[in-house]
Amino acid sequence: MIMKFLFAFFLIVSLSAGAQMRVPVFVSGEEGHQSYRIPAIIRLTNGDLLAIAEGRVRNAGDFGDINLVMKRSTDEGKTWSALATLVDNDSLQAGNPAPVIDRFDSRYPQGRIFLFYNTGNNHEAEVRKGVGLREVWYITSVDNGQTWSGPVNITIQVHRPKQPQINMAYNFPEDWRSYANTPGHALQISTGKYKGRIFVPANHSAGAPHPEFHDYTAHAFFSDDHGQTFRLGETVNMPGSNESTAADLADGTVMMNIRDQSGKYRRRIVALSTSGGERWDTTYFDARLPDPVCQGSLLTIGKRKNKNILAFCNAADTVQRDNLTLRISFDDGRSWKISKVIDKAPQGKESNHVAYSDIVSLDEKRIGVLYERENYSKIVFTAVEWR
Repeated sequence: MIMKFLFAFFLIVSLSAGAQMRVPVFVSGEEGHQSYRIPAIIRLTNGDLLAIAEGRVRNAGDFGDINLVMKRSTDEGKTWSALATLVDNDSLQAGNPAPVIDRFDSRYPQGRIFLFYNTGNNHEAEVRKGVGLREVWYITSVDNGQTWSGPVNITIQVHRPKQPQINMAYNFPEDWRSYANTPGHALQISTGKYKGRIFVPANHSAGAPHPEFHDYTAHAFFSDDHGQTFRLGETVNMPGSNESTAADLADGTVMMNIRDQSGKYRRRIVALSTSGGERWDTTYFDARLPDPVCQGSLLTIGKRKNKNILAFCNAADTVQRDNLTLRISFDDGRSWKISKVIDKAPQGKESNHVAYSDIVSLDEKRIGVLYERENYSKIVFTAVEWR
């Protein structure tokens, strides 16, 4: 009897401990928003974690009254602060948060945070038809996210819209329409010729809609002067390439990992650039990275034997948004030696059990994962030991 009691006790403790490791950060219907989506996370130089998401005021739709909101953790994700609103675009949307810390600007010893985002005045389907506009902005913080600058519009530098009726400067022959940053954290290149470059993966549609979403392609924009000016990189030569995430390799090469919007191949697209994203040298489908047409997150987390250690996280399923999996590569993404399932729906349960995610390095053994769960009803955080 005593043994049975002890077994039940330890089982309850174990289950409770396991549940505590998955910490709710943004919960639908709480703190003034009916839904939260599109998570992004960064670790500051003081060790704090900033979790950023879209706070959708009235419903879960991709367009409408959408704010950018933030929470902070000072204990590696165990607890989180109350919600703070960073961007409120009135009744329209502010979305696709892409934060990054500029660690190479000598004016700001603790780093300067950039938060890139998009605004829009119509549904994506309508913007794709040429009815509406997406713009590109950023705000910054030099005090670890306690206060933030006013918004800076960089649309003319990094977008190519043809909307002169809205702004005479928006009259580009390329006729880019839909536009979205990564979403998830952006990148600062840490080594090589382009060290210090702030690099933001993105995607756009150009011209009239095409079958299989072939009007979409991925691209990136970047700054070499700490955000004073920005330039566009070359468009990835892969029709249908869409939401993208990036990391730098040991030799300074940029790797962009991209969603295939067509859904034809159900695997991730990889693009490599030895020019810091100015041009793309190689583009291919990676059969080792299955994907159900969803977002993913890529991050450099260390170095071993002159190669960068990469972490990649996505819903690794070819049918539905499920099976959130963290993979580790010790050879600049040529192979993925470690694979850990973070969350998977019970048999026969939700088709959207997990979806978008972002990752952050906590220390040499652990990665923090911020991800959408239970049919987009919440965004949760968990810490994963990968070695």
